[in-house]
Amino acid sequence: MPRIALCYTGRPPLAGRIRSGCSARSKPNQGDNPDMTELYRAKCTACRRDSPPVTADEIAALHPAVAEWALVDESGIPKLDRAFRFRTFVDALAFTNALGELAEAQGHHPRLTTEWGRVAVTWWTHKIRNLHRNDFIMAAKTDRLYAELAPAPE
Repeated sequence: MPRIALCYTGRPPLAGRIRSGCSARSKPNQGDNPDMTELYRAKCTACRRDSPPVTADEIAALHPAVAEWALVDESGIPKLDRAFRFRTFVDALAFTNALGELAEAQGHHPRLTTEWGRVAVTWWTHKIRNLHRNDFIMAAKTDRLYAELAPAPE
């Protein structure tokens, strides 16, 4: 599956210091998406090596709730991937640290790449080398964290 570059074009995070790398069109308010709200409120469950991955039907049902996340394949392992844009490195680092705290609290950890103006986040379940419901839960929580750090649009 080809890698698709996505970013959030809604509210700017951290005191309005975002640079949009996407079109000027805004996306719908995630607060209006009951599926995303359900995922955001869910807690990650402990995963073991024999935990079942999500099925194709489950992916089809869960992915619309976190539609800004690309489904990617890296070396045969399906993953959820999204890039968030910021105006400064300090803003990107603050988001990275806040997401790190959230991941630690949930016991589920992403790959994070922080660079000037950008944080790339990739979720998958390391133990099963596949996607699990936890990955969709954490993608929704990541979206909510990004939205909470953002002030109201100008």
